Amino acid sequence: MGKETGFLEYRRRANGDIPPAERIRTFGEFHTPLDTPARREQAARCMNCGVPLCQSAMVLGGMVTGCPLHNLVPEWNDQIYRAHDAHAYARLARTSNFPEFTGRVCPALCEKACINGQYGDPVTIHDNELFLIERASAEGYVRPRIPAVRSGKKVAVIGSGPSGLAAADSLNRRGHSVTVYEREDRIGGLLMYGIPNMKLDKRVIDRHRRLMEAEGVRFVTGCNIDTQEKASQLQTDYDAVILCCGAKQPRALSAAVKDAQGTDTGLTVQDVGGVHYAVDFLTATTRALLAEGGPDTPETAEKILRRRGVISARGKHVIVVGGGDTGNDCIGTAMRHGCRSVMALEMMPAPPAERTPGNPWPEWPRTLRTDYGHEEAAAVFGQDPRVFSTTVKELIVTASGHLRKVKTVQVRFEGGRLTEVPGSEQVLPCELLLIAAGFTGCQPYTAESFGVPLTARGAVETAQAGFPYAGSYATNVPGVYSAGDMRRGQSLVVWAIAEGRLCAEEVDRDLMGYSTR
Repeated sequence: MGKETGFLEYRRRANGDIPPAERIRTFGEFHTPLDTPARREQAARCMNCGVPLCQSAMVLGGMVTGCPLHNLVPEWNDQIYRAHDAHAYARLARTSNFPEFTGRVCPALCEKACINGQYGDPVTIHDNELFLIERASAEGYVRPRIPAVRSGKKVAVIGSGPSGLAAADSLNRRGHSVTVYEREDRIGGLLMYGIPNMKLDKRVIDRHRRLMEAEGVRFVTGCNIDTQEKASQLQTDYDAVILCCGAKQPRALSAAVKDAQGTDTGLTVQDVGGVHYAVDFLTATTRALLAEGGPDTPETAEKILRRRGVISARGKHVIVVGGGDTGNDCIGTAMRHGCRSVMALEMMPAPPAERTPGNPWPEWPRTLRTDYGHEEAAAVFGQDPRVFSTTVKELIVTASGHLRKVKTVQVRFEGGRLTEVPGSEQVLPCELLLIAAGFTGCQPYTAESFGVPLTARGAVETAQAGFPYAGSYATNVPGVYSAGDMRRGQSLVVWAIAEGRLCAEEVDRDLMGYSTR
């Protein structure tokens, strides 16, 4: 453990944030790290709790608490406190392929299970992890680990999101020759184009790509595996193929489309100008910024966005349909565009501010969480942008089919069914409507190209063995496997990494007869 009395002597201090009004002027990361002595004090708060639930990934109350990667949290916290950073990084790297990603975007399931959080504040595990990987990178502890012996086996990974990268990284370390195919122009999947730059600087992804390439992993971008011929060729050329294409089929919004006089236009929601899926909005912004090297100043960012003609929120009333991380990212991005107003609609009622008696520690806290986008909108516009128990009922468009207003309605659950609250309709100005209502599974064409069936939830079908982990990642097609959101459904980055690692272990075992992970 760290200092025996550290949890009594030191109060929790998280990394700081640049103030909202200042940080929305750029797309840069906005967390400000503690200095090294303060970080060592935070690591010293990790106590000898006997059973470290932080690394357990247990299912309690139908939800997981603790780290899905089973990170050796107490071990590397102890080493951070003792200034043994190289050793601390070695213990972190034992279980985590990409701490630079999870240290930025993970909701910290580990902290929710920290025993210090039962009656006080948990250890800053998330911030400690980020400190450790960034220090290790700066000090040269992160070096290419090139396999001494190659197995002679070849593996193709389709998709370079967190699950695909984790599978590729793990299999390469076992000595297999791995090629990753990505349909976009850059690797990363949702890490690159689904998560905004202010949460995850894309240079971090590029840094790890260079490391993996130095270790022997080959990346092929701009390559879409969308036909049976391409799939068949991969099956011929490789000993195993892993499908890691994510869950990118967006859930559509159902609403009437009417003109200003209330007449039905015959248009669908997708036909209306000014209505976009959240990921398309986020991708357009990131792609524009990356095209010219990224913004260094507010003026540069604004010029890039204007010149590239992205889906723009500038000067518009913006409404986001759906909560969650993606909805919050849309709010934060709209703020940086310079929107006139922003509102987020959530069909579910607002969670409680504090834990209820039926949701005790160490269960995942089902409480209201205010994220960075919510905080920024509240700071600029004077109120929380979220409106709960509400959805869009109608879109009101111009004669040319462009969005101008929306009619919302409050909803409630009665007898297990969602019903409208009579008399609760409200008409609001809206020129940009962003649909962040989640995903219904993977885009099916790659699975279909390999002849792999999908479940009713739109995920690749494999042999299941219960939540949260499954017993097999193999499909019904010999030599073809799947991992991550494509198989699990929409989930967290940390779960995708865990799935990629476990899938790699199964592939390794099938190819070699055993696996050492």
